Amino acid sequence: MNSMQTSSPLSGVPQTDAKAAPGSGFPAVELSQASVTFGQGDQQVPALSETSLKIADGEFLALVGPSGCGKSTILKLTAGLIRPTSGAVIVGGREVEAKALRIGMAFQNPTMLPWLTIEKNVMMPLKIVRPFRQQFHAKKKTEFRDRVHALLEDVGLKGFANHFPWQLSGGMLQRANLCRALVHEPRLLLLDEPFGALDQFTREELWGTLQDLWLKLRPTVLLVTHDLKEAGYLAERICVMSARPGRILDDSAIELPRPRTIEMTFEPGFVELNQRLRGLIVNARGGVRPSQESRT
Repeated sequence: MNSMQTSSPLSGVPQTDAKAAPGSGFPAVELSQASVTFGQGDQQVPALSETSLKIADGEFLALVGPSGCGKSTILKLTAGLIRPTSGAVIVGGREVEAKALRIGMAFQNPTMLPWLTIEKNVMMPLKIVRPFRQQFHAKKKTEFRDRVHALLEDVGLKGFANHFPWQLSGGMLQRANLCRALVHEPRLLLLDEPFGALDQFTREELWGTLQDLWLKLRPTVLLVTHDLKEAGYLAERICVMSARPGRILDDSAIELPRPRTIEMTFEPGFVELNQRLRGLIVNARGGVRPSQESRT
């Protein structure tokens, strides 16, 4: 078992000036005073206050905070699924709409196409995303198939390529979902509660799988999660967000050695990290603890 470092794992050092992406002079992701408001007139709902955030190339950042605080809003801004009401979102040195980086996404529900095999589901981005789609018909039974099978083997799904989604468990489907998100070699991986629907043991097993994939491939990762233990296990930085309209209350580096293990999560430094994060989120929710909620 790896030993914990003696210093606190949550350094408290602000990380707003993240290092630039190698060779580009730009961070992988930059939000500059970006805000989001939904609705019009009297129906307006502010979802995200003006927020600035930089994520370095190859960095693993987790967003945590109370429900409705804007975590998923930041992820959708980064993916280009919504536009900021004010401010700017820069991905790979360009406005997000320009899609300067290839992006992979995985969500809580795998959403596999039930009529396709796991191999064909995982291969789907290669059929859609440039430059792979131009090569798809020539390589789908050779190089692309080999790439899919290699990823499936990496996540423990060797031998399941020709199965259909309904033949796999939830944990196996989420492994395949990670493969699909990574098969087209994205430089940016966006994860929105990817393990939230799984039992605790399966979730912890997949933390190790995701860590191994990140260490091997080194994409930039933005993870949205409610699970503080998950954030501490996986991330290099954790941003804690306030209640709606969301803003970043705390942005700190995680100084734990890798590879991380489940055993490490029971050691004092990791417990201290969880308690600090939990305290920040309790304060962000107005100081209402679960025991108080049950009496109101």
